[in-house]
Amino acid sequence: MNTQNVAEYIIKWLKEYAENAKVKGFVVGVSGGIDSALTSTLCAKTGFPTLCVEMPIHQAESQVTRAQEHISQLKNKFDNVSDIRVDLTSTFEGFKNVVPETEFSAKVDLSLANTRARLRMTTLYYLAGVNSFLVAGTGNKVEDFGVGFYTKYGDGGVDLSPIADLMKSEVYELAAFLNVPNSIQVAQPTDGLFGDSRTDEDQIGASYDELEWAMNMQDQEKSENDFTGRELEVFKIYSRLNRINQHKMLPIPICEIPKILK
Repeated sequence: MNTQNVAEYIIKWLKEYAENAKVKGFVVGVSGGIDSALTSTLCAKTGFPTLCVEMPIHQAESQVTRAQEHISQLKNKFDNVSDIRVDLTSTFEGFKNVVPETEFSAKVDLSLANTRARLRMTTLYYLAGVNSFLVAGTGNKVEDFGVGFYTKYGDGGVDLSPIADLMKSEVYELAAFLNVPNSIQVAQPTDGLFGDSRTDEDQIGASYDELEWAMNMQDQEKSENDFTGRELEVFKIYSRLNRINQHKMLPIPICEIPKILK
């Protein structure tokens, strides 16, 4: 990948989109991860005001430290970058206290993890609304169009997606080119939604390099019969997640009423 050309293309795309939408800037949720670090850097380089938002909910200290390091770096480089910290821990706990208990306890942890993402989305849109900004998404191609590893109407709820056509390896390549802090580049990817140390690979069962490979194999119309061993295992993981998460990737189904019935 020609990193300089790709970076310049995305920055120009962001700038033109904001100009055409007649908005004042961008808001980005910064988590301490590679995707949000890259996205916020690209937004900053447009020259438009870029608001970096920390939204901890029982967040691991390492994630908080990385996010703050990145934001400090951006503010030192760009006069158009500002930041705000909105601690949503009490909001999240308040939500847990008012929702009814359920007999389906196995579903609670995942539902609460998704709730964290949706509280953050709500916060970003509030800040975008009062500032006339756009919410810039941080999803990459593997997550958004491969395995659907994001929360519907959470981190999937955005106005535009500047890095959604980049594989995870390309995200790392571009982040290195743009001098994202090394602590973020070497950190294990995690969504941080469960309040523990589990990584994305722990949840998915495969690394991003493996998922990229499987995504490429599917594009080549390969089937399970073409693989054995670990490759077969990874291909099955990818195929299953791609299949069950299509509801995230496809437009919302609309019940179209035949005109004869109206």
